[in-house]
Amino acid sequence: MIATIQKQHNHYIVKFSRSLPHPTETVWAALTENDKLQKWMSNLEIIHLQKNGKIHFNMNDGTATFLEIQITDYVKKEVLEFDWGNDTVRFELSPTDNGSVLLLAESIGELTAHTPKDLAGWHICLDLLSDLLNGTIHEEYPMEEWEKQFTAYKKLVAEVEKI
Repeated sequence: MIATIQKQHNHYIVKFSRSLPHPTETVWAALTENDKLQKWMSNLEIIHLQKNGKIHFNMNDGTATFLEIQITDYVKKEVLEFDWGNDTVRFELSPTDNGSVLLLAESIGELTAHTPKDLAGWHICLDLLSDLLNGTIHEEYPMEEWEKQFTAYKKLVAEVEKI
């Protein structure tokens, strides 16, 4: 399902929601344990899992270069929020009768030409996470599917910019 974008006073909130037929403990492990995390978001590596802790965004280009990201909010098995450049990414996990709901909310200061690329990337990563939880690991990033999502998010961002 495509994300929603809402304009706030001085920023935008993008929300992705996924109903998952897995308990919160299983989803939380996929979000926070590096051996699972890197199967759906290969650039991220948890260094210190706590509020004011650190995540590395690895460039994965053979140089061992990374950006250090600060964890800005953390509640075990419920909330993981971190800086994303000038923006913020927040994962919220809630139990349901049939598993759990994962909400990814990104607070974006300014919509740019790069925004639809990032949103398509998050969309694909959430699909990869869902597949991982269902027992499927992708060896390669699905660029063809990313291109479809990029087209959809370009249209969505253009619509929001008209408001």
